[in-house]
Amino acid sequence: MTLGELIEKLGGTLAQGSPETVIAGVDDLNVANGLDLVFAEDAPSAEKALAGSAAAVVVKPRCIAAYRDEPCIGIVETVQPRLWFARAAKLLEVPSHAAGVHPSAVIGSHVDVGENVTIGPGAVVGQAASIGAGTRIEAGAVIGAQVSIGESCRIYPRAVLYTGTTLGSRVVVHAGVVLGADGFGYVRDSTTGAYTQFPQQGTLVIEDDVEIGANSTIDRGALAETRIRRGTKIDNLVHIGHNCDIGEDVIIVMGTGISGSCTVGNGAVLAGQVGVGDHATIGPGVILGGQAGVLSGKTVTNEGLKPGTVLWGTPARPLKQVLRELAVLARLAKKPGPGTRD
Repeated sequence: MTLGELIEKLGGTLAQGSPETVIAGVDDLNVANGLDLVFAEDAPSAEKALAGSAAAVVVKPRCIAAYRDEPCIGIVETVQPRLWFARAAKLLEVPSHAAGVHPSAVIGSHVDVGENVTIGPGAVVGQAASIGAGTRIEAGAVIGAQVSIGESCRIYPRAVLYTGTTLGSRVVVHAGVVLGADGFGYVRDSTTGAYTQFPQQGTLVIEDDVEIGANSTIDRGALAETRIRRGTKIDNLVHIGHNCDIGEDVIIVMGTGISGSCTVGNGAVLAGQVGVGDHATIGPGVILGGQAGVLSGKTVTNEGLKPGTVLWGTPARPLKQVLRELAVLARLAKKPGPGTRD
C-alpha cells in the first residue's frame, strides 16, 4: 500500500515525501527498514525517526521544527499519531488464507459455516452452531451447540464457548478463554446450611469489535443475559460474573474481577486488580485505578469530578482524597500517644 493510499483512508497531511512511497508494514523506529512506517509523539523521537531508515514517520503537527530541503523520508502530520499508526497497521496486515476444515476437527450436524472459514486441528463445533464468513477457529477450540459467531472473528487455541453464547463480528477470543460458563449463584438452606445452585440458563452476548485476553472468563446470565457491548477490550485473567452489562469501549485490565449483576458505563476504565462487588454500578467514563474496590450495591460516578479523575482505594474515591487521608494517617502515627515520651 502506498503512503498516499493510507492518507486517503485515514486522513492526515503529507508534509514531506512522495505519496507513491510504498509502505509494507509498521515497526519500532529503532529497527524499521525502508518499507516500514513509524510514529513519533515528541520532537526528540521525531528527530530520531528522521535519522533512521524508515520509509515514513507519523508525527503531530509542528512537532518537527524544520523539514529537510531534500526530503528522503515521508512525513505525515496528524493530531493523534499513535492512533493513525495503529489504524495503518490494521490496514497493512496481511490477511491469513482460509485453510478450510482440518480433517481432525469434529463438526456436529446442521452447522452453518460461512465462506473462507478456517477450523483448525482438533477443534470441536457443536450441532446447529453458526460460524460467519472469514472467521478462524484455531486448534483445540470448543464451540458449543447453537453458538453463533459473526464474521471475521478469531478464536485462538483452547478457547471454550458454551451453548448459548453469541459473538458479533470481528471479535477476538484469545487462548484459554471460557465464555458462557455457569455463574456462581447458589441458594442456601437456612436449616441445613446446604447450597443448591440457582438456575444458570441465560445467555452471553459479545458485541462487535470486542477483544478478550487469554484465560479470561465471562459467565452467562442466570435467567437473562450477560452482555459485553461494542468495542470493549478485556485483558488477560479477567473475570466477569453473570448478568453483568458492560458498556461500549470499556477497558478492563488484568486481574480485575466483576461480580454478578453489575453495570459498567460506556468508556469506563478498570485498571489492574480492580474488584467490584455484586449489583454495583460504575458510571460512564469512570476511571478506577489499580486495586480499587467498589462495594456491593454501590454506585460510582464522575458527578462533581473533573474529567479524567482517577478513583482509587476501597471504597473507590478520588486519588487526591486518598493521598490526603494517607498523609493525615502518617502524621497521626508519628504523634506520641498518651503517657508516652518522645
